Parts: sequence; structure tokens; C-alpha cells
Amino acid sequence: MPDKKKEEKLDSPILDETLPHQADSPSFKNSGVKMEAPFVNEYGVVIGDSLYNSENSPLNNWSEDTDPSTMAGDQWVHPTNDIGWNTEENRELIEKKVKPKGAPFMHPSKDASYRKD
Repeated sequence: MPDKKKEEKLDSPILDETLPHQADSPSFKNSGVKMEAPFVNEYGVVIGDSLYNSENSPLNNWSEDTDPSTMAGDQWVHPTNDIGWNTEENRELIEKKVKPKGAPFMHPSKDASYRKD
């Protein structure tokens, strides 16, 4: 596992509690959910900047020796700048000012991945 990177100051795409670069993204303004800035995960990859092209990303350094599970886990999901917010169900959470509970973007009673492997 790579050494943890020290926190870096990153430019944030947040503009008045919105993400103007995503057409279907909800506005977090007055929702009670605080927009969060991009961060660098333990692999040195910028998460949440909407560029999706970090130099250290396994996607940019892929080989037959790369273990896909490297890109699993919460360190790959941004809490407020993630494509998952663009779904109708998750946009409704913000619009109704309901703070998400549990794992991000998980259905409360259905396993969406069941029999997909």
C-alpha cells in the first residue's frame, strides 16, 4: 500500500453550493449538506475535481498486473461531487433536505449487485 500523502490544497469546483459543470447535479444550497472540496486519496489520486484524470490513477497506469480491487472503497467516492448524486432518487434526497444515512448511494432494501458477477 502506498505511503499516505500529506493533505494538499486543491482548487474546488464549488460555486455557491452547486456543481455547475454537471448539468443534472442537484443544488446543495440550503439543503443542510455542506459541499466538500476535492481531496487526495491514499493512492495520490484527486477525488472530486471532476477532471477524472489524476496522474497517479490506476486507470492511467493500468497493466495486466493491476488488481481492480485497488479502486474499491470509500476513498474513491467523493461525498458531494459524485455522479451518484445525479440520479433522480439521490437528487430527491437533497431537494427534500434529507441527509443520507449509511453507505453512499446504497439502496436501503435491495442489493443492486445481486447476481451481477
